[in-house]
Amino acid sequence: MAKKKILLMSDDLRMHSGVATVSKDIVFETLHQYDWVQMGGAIKHPEAGKVIDMSEHLQKDFGIKDGYLRIYPVDGYGNEDLLRDVIAMEKPDAILHYTDPRFWIWFYNMEAEIRRDIPIFYYNIWDDLPDPQYNTNYYKSSDLLMGISKQTYGINKRLLPDYEDWQITYVPHGISERRFNKVEDDNVSLIDFDSKHGIANKKFKILYSNRNIRRKQPGDVLLAYKYFMDGLTPEQREECVLVFHCSPVDDNGTDLPRVHKHLCPEYDVCFTYETDGRPFGDNDMNLLFNSADVYINLASNEGFGLGSAEALTVGTPIIVNVTGGLQDQCGFKKDGELLTPEDYVELGSNHKGTHTEHGEWVFPVYPTNRSLQGSPMTPYIFDDRCQPEDAALQLEKLYDLGREERKRLGSLGTEFCKENLMTSKAMGQEFISSMDGAFDNWKPKPKYTMEAVWNAQ
Repeated sequence: MAKKKILLMSDDLRMHSGVATVSKDIVFETLHQYDWVQMGGAIKHPEAGKVIDMSEHLQKDFGIKDGYLRIYPVDGYGNEDLLRDVIAMEKPDAILHYTDPRFWIWFYNMEAEIRRDIPIFYYNIWDDLPDPQYNTNYYKSSDLLMGISKQTYGINKRLLPDYEDWQITYVPHGISERRFNKVEDDNVSLIDFDSKHGIANKKFKILYSNRNIRRKQPGDVLLAYKYFMDGLTPEQREECVLVFHCSPVDDNGTDLPRVHKHLCPEYDVCFTYETDGRPFGDNDMNLLFNSADVYINLASNEGFGLGSAEALTVGTPIIVNVTGGLQDQCGFKKDGELLTPEDYVELGSNHKGTHTEHGEWVFPVYPTNRSLQGSPMTPYIFDDRCQPEDAALQLEKLYDLGREERKRLGSLGTEFCKENLMTSKAMGQEFISSMDGAFDNWKPKPKYTMEAVWNAQ
């Protein structure tokens, strides 16, 4: 039987964004089951208008002989005419959409046209409460909703209570063990990496690997580092460094070198972002996460938090703000049992610490302030802010544990990810299960519907 073909609409999987990385893993882990076409988006895409056949690449680099992957690069996220052309040429059996729906309003305006012939699947990344009623029409335009986190699953269930079980599923991000794996401390490449970046003599390396934007709170991370360092002796301070893997200056964030200069210039901070003018490749990223003693993410909104899951995959413990998909990585329990997606339908969020039992690999920081933010396109969403002082206390706990104990805790996190769908292989299997279920149950949307609005009698 011929494979079904799926058209993926997301960031070009060859790019370096989080959406692109996950898109690549979704495709590569399911190529044995489906053929794939992608409308690959990027701002001012350098290959817009071309058609990229990846078949040779698949065979050469991954040993996949019968894989079908074709990419149509587009500026931004494309348009109606291009989509119609791609559908006509490729004849996909379904469309999978992945990222914020507001980037694709033109696409949702076409949903009635599309769903007469093929289903629409949506990988929902929504990251906080209150339930976004203003997104409901986007969600209703999809035949299958896969939630990136247990919290997102709960949102989908509450907003679409009439959807059947096969239409709402839980599919967390999974990290590729091909790219991220444990490297021992005496590994020559790891030693060279630390030396190259001037951190070889550091015994406590704190890693931040997120974009330098406001909601990721890099300034609060730096402030937490200052409070932590203030409590150490001069000799202990010499052992510590905060590693920022992000653009040091970002128009949507801040000027981190200047913040460091004015806030705590006497404390070591290292910036790693490029090697010889190029973004880090997979090998350097793996070494970066293996080098760290702790990973920190204090984001006030977070759909999933790829970096924290990548850290756990290599055995590095994490400090995270309890919000969005980061909750899944905390391993919160109720009466000794792991919270399920169904638990989150009622719970909504665990930001208040309703359930405090969690995995040993995580040192959670609970938000102390929840403010309502908004914009014309996103009228309301909670902003969950934690205190840098609380994060500093967690840094102190991890520092006092020593490296061997930190490694032990990190290894527990690695096992947790393997056992709870947070590997790329598990993510691929869940995508197959969800989409096959949709293919089995989907019915074309009628061209017209008729409703009685007036009775002459």
